[in-house]
Amino acid sequence: MTSPSSVTPPPPSTGSRSRWRRLNFQIGLAIVTGVAATAIVSFFWTPFDPELVDANKRLLPLGEQGHVLGTDQFGRDLLSQIMVGAQTALFVGILAVLIAILIGIPIGGFAAARRGWVEDVIMRISDVIYAFPPVLLAILLVAAVSPGTASAMVAIGIAYIPIVARVTRGASLSIFERDYVVAARAYGRNSTFIFVRHVLPNIASVLIVQMTVLFSLAILAEAALSFIGIGTQPPTPSWGRSLRDAQTFVQLTPRLAIWPGLAIALTVLGFNLLGDGVRDALDPRLEVSRG
Repeated sequence: MTSPSSVTPPPPSTGSRSRWRRLNFQIGLAIVTGVAATAIVSFFWTPFDPELVDANKRLLPLGEQGHVLGTDQFGRDLLSQIMVGAQTALFVGILAVLIAILIGIPIGGFAAARRGWVEDVIMRISDVIYAFPPVLLAILLVAAVSPGTASAMVAIGIAYIPIVARVTRGASLSIFERDYVVAARAYGRNSTFIFVRHVLPNIASVLIVQMTVLFSLAILAEAALSFIGIGTQPPTPSWGRSLRDAQTFVQLTPRLAIWPGLAIALTVLGFNLLGDGVRDALDPRLEVSRG
């Protein structure tokens, strides 16, 4: 007779897993919506001028003189800095991802459609670029041009092109072997038409999930570039540069690093949870396999 301690507990039900996935998606959506709303509101209103330096208000504590999160070592309002920093993070993330997908998707689709030596050449070039860590490649590109938000945005987008190209190519290969694609070829449709009409809609869920992942990575990359001084330049607020400025005072006033660090962490977490939720919603095979 089997002892009670050796009995394997039953796996959680499919309904429980579905509820957890929905909860994760809702949390991610709430975080992303909150960050986006903060960025939009900051275009029209902030508690104080985020770029105003006031030596008489240096390092004020929370709530002092109307500064909800206090002030930094330059007397600037931290809440206003965080709010406007959301603009910078989302702006860089959106445009960097757009650059990556507008160039990476056609490259990956062309490689999958042509196959043969064309595919090999494209993928080997992609492998060479992919061998460099995206942040390191972005640092090299920004250093070769000039520091700034625009340079960081373009550099991050270029660094992520190979990732999008590889994902697009991998997802497209099986679709190009489907019967309806073969029929379209026999009907005389060219590769561009087939990719746009038949392949792209079938890999859209994969690309959407990849976009959410790249968005969170782009925010981290922009923060890293700003932290080392070659990203967003003063006086434009940036979460990464706020962390850099807080280094000297982190032992005296830890909150200077806590608030921008928390903003980065929450935003990245939000996009990752959102991406997982979108993947589960758009790919019904996951529900079957997990059931």
